[in-house]
Formats: sequence, structure tokens, C-alpha cells
Amino acid sequence: MTVDKVLDAKGLACPMPIVKTKKAMNELETGQVLEIHTTDKGAKNDLTAWAKSGGHELIKHEEENEVLKFWLKKG
Repeated sequence: MTVDKVLDAKGLACPMPIVKTKKAMNELETGQVLEIHTTDKGAKNDLTAWAKSGGHELIKHEEENEVLKFWLKKG
């Protein structure tokens, strides 16, 4: 998987990871991938719902050392 942009949203509380994700996605072309790093536990539900409502694809997510990582493909 090719990552086109990485967003560091660690230490930010809701809703800032979503706000920053939306801004970063606006800078990408359709089909490009955004990798997001966050420590906000609520981000899993928030990003999943946001991606679905915006027509984007949540490719995968994982947790590593209390950092949640998400990969979103722009729809």
C-alpha cells in the first residue's frame, strides 16, 4: 500500500483528529491514501463513521504502543 500523506494527530482530543483528517483529505486526489496517527480512543468510531459518511474507504486500522493508526483511501 502506498501512503500519500501522514497525519500526526497524537495528543489531540475529539473532535480535532476528525477536523485535521478532513483538512488533509481535502488536499488529496481521489484514490490516494492518508495514514493517521492518533491517541484519542474515540477516534476508532469517529473516523469509521466519518469515512463512511464521506464516501471514503477505511482500508485498515491497528494499535501500536497506544497509538491508533488508520489508513483511509479518498473516495
